Amino acid sequence: MLAKQFGTVEVYWGGSLAEQIEFLAKGIADLILSKDNIMEAMMAESTQNYMPLIGYPSYTAFFISSREKPKIEKAYFLDKKIGLVDYPTSRSGHILPKQVFKQLDIDVSALSIVYASSHSALRDLLSKGEVDIIASYWQEHDQQRFSKNYITPIADNVSGSKWYIKMSDENTDLACSLQNSVNDVVNDMQSNYFSSLKHYWQCMTPPYGFIEVKNDEA
Repeated sequence: MLAKQFGTVEVYWGGSLAEQIEFLAKGIADLILSKDNIMEAMMAESTQNYMPLIGYPSYTAFFISSREKPKIEKAYFLDKKIGLVDYPTSRSGHILPKQVFKQLDIDVSALSIVYASSHSALRDLLSKGEVDIIASYWQEHDQQRFSKNYITPIADNVSGSKWYIKMSDENTDLACSLQNSVNDVVNDMQSNYFSSLKHYWQCMTPPYGFIEVKNDEA
């Protein structure tokens, strides 16, 4: 179905928040990975007909250290090097930790913050001792480098990102084909995080049967 409807496929990897906003505002992307807060702010579902295909599960955001269990106290952060993601829409790596600092009445400019380009880069900084704490999510393989005793939750039930398709017409075959393709890719990643994906389209899969539609919100 993808080959029938698209002669070529162009993929844009990464990109800034400004680029993502431009893609949504102008309806450039046929398929895009985004977050609820961005889609709502851009009203992309109503103005550009973006509809969800697959939603990643909710997760918990943490402060993670390599030496001790982080404390949610003002004095604790003042003498620490803190690693955050240099991406203002990242909830676990940017928005939520800064909300904690605000709640603790900490001036962010008074903190020693090191910004990284990704969550993976944050983990490298922490393992090398270049920062004392990072703000991120917890993955199973993190236990190979860090201790689960040295993590402190920031927020629970943080909604995951979703893949959205631009659907000007009721192109169900295309939506189902893309949903199956994305589902196959994430299942190959062999992570427990992806075991409870929410599928928004109920589709027949060859030769028979339906993709399971889960009721829990991601």
